[in-house]
Amino acid sequence: MAAEVNWPQYFASIVGVCPWSKAYWSQQRIDIQTWTGTIQPLDTYVARIYKYPTATAKELYNLMRRFNRDRDDEEWLYSHPKFGGHSTPIPVLIQQDYAVLNHARISQHKYNKQSQ
Repeated sequence: MAAEVNWPQYFASIVGVCPWSKAYWSQQRIDIQTWTGTIQPLDTYVARIYKYPTATAKELYNLMRRFNRDRDDEEWLYSHPKFGGHSTPIPVLIQQDYAVLNHARISQHKYNKQSQ
């Protein structure tokens, strides 16, 4: 069985690459589930992390590609500890609300340009 992740600590550690993650976690807008093969609607969440501890990076990548192709209102990402850096400590699929994610990216881009 995979070790449990300290999600608050993880989200705090990635603020430099994902500035909104810690705030959304604090607002309980990120859901953590174990991958069962069933995609759940995001409803009130901006993102859902599906823990998939037995998945290889290639399996996650292939699922991500398929879901991004088939699900227009969402953006899917994956993370695998083999990549190091800001990767999650366990293999995961990440389901995000496309509109919310895009708005966050645009806002961050505007903020970066204004501070230059």
